[in-house]
Amino acid sequence: MGYQSHAYYLRRAIEISKQARENGNTPFGAILVDKDGEIIMEQENIEITEKICTGHAETTLAQRASSKYSKKFLWDCTLYTTAEPCAMCAGAIYWANIGRVVYGMTEKRLLELTGSNEQNPTFDLPCRQVFSKGQKNIEIVGPIEEVEVEAAKVHEGYWE
Repeated sequence: MGYQSHAYYLRRAIEISKQARENGNTPFGAILVDKDGEIIMEQENIEITEKICTGHAETTLAQRASSKYSKKFLWDCTLYTTAEPCAMCAGAIYWANIGRVVYGMTEKRLLELTGSNEQNPTFDLPCRQVFSKGQKNIEIVGPIEEVEVEAAKVHEGYWE
């Protein structure tokens, strides 16, 4: 297949976020793409159905990827996610050694959508800030304006 645009991969992550919602979970999705542009892993949120407080798409994907691939391999991979990773997810990505993160909408935009919903007490802490405190130079790309509205649309009516 080869490398596609960031929007292409984010749209796949958005489809996974729709599946998460249909499966009774919060509407988030993430995918892992190798250095050749192949999608090698997909993950939706599982925190509600699996009753796992760390069941965010990005954290779960990072856990799965780190048990399957070497840190060296993962450094050349890109994690695409519908929303900017929270502090927990950023930590998991950091420890998994995934070298690049691309996200659709910001954590701040997500906070506007979720409001004070107790199911998702969203941080207002940009992942760039979290990663900047570490010793790895993880590349961060986002928000991607081309898909930001599409990523937010999956959340419409969910947090009310």
